[in-house]
Amino acid sequence: MSTTFSCRVPVLFGALLLTGALAGCSSSEPAPPATYLLLDGTQTSTADFKGKVTLVNFWATTCVSCVKEMPELSATYKKFKDRGFETLAVAMSYDPPAYVANFAQTRQLPFKVAVDNTGAAAKAWGEIKLTPTTFIVDKRGQIVKRYVGEPDFAALHQLLDRLLSES
Repeated sequence: MSTTFSCRVPVLFGALLLTGALAGCSSSEPAPPATYLLLDGTQTSTADFKGKVTLVNFWATTCVSCVKEMPELSATYKKFKDRGFETLAVAMSYDPPAYVANFAQTRQLPFKVAVDNTGAAAKAWGEIKLTPTTFIVDKRGQIVKRYVGEPDFAALHQLLDRLLSES
């Protein structure tokens, strides 16, 4: 099951289900400034994605849903990359970097993969605890969608097509 909403809100799952948790949310907000350490040893930052539509996915190698959605994330990236689409998969701080590197290599992930060693990126994006959590950021650097759980990829592709068509 996927929960979608258009702003960053800490979400508590368990006995509580999102009853009115989104009241008062703005329609969009800026993607938070953060720096990411990529598997190849280079760094990138949120600012580097300005002018592109970007999918930022927080995931873990131990997360069954994350592993399940990776082929779809790869296909989505390949479908839209030539139109100015970027994808960044951010592994959670508890995920051993060697596991992340092995996962990315064996599955030939075509997009940027980062390891959030300190948890700073997850904190910047709203104290991300649940994986997968995916954000869609428009060309202006505004968060337009947040998915907790696996997205509906058909709807995601429609959203990306629309955002990539905007000037």
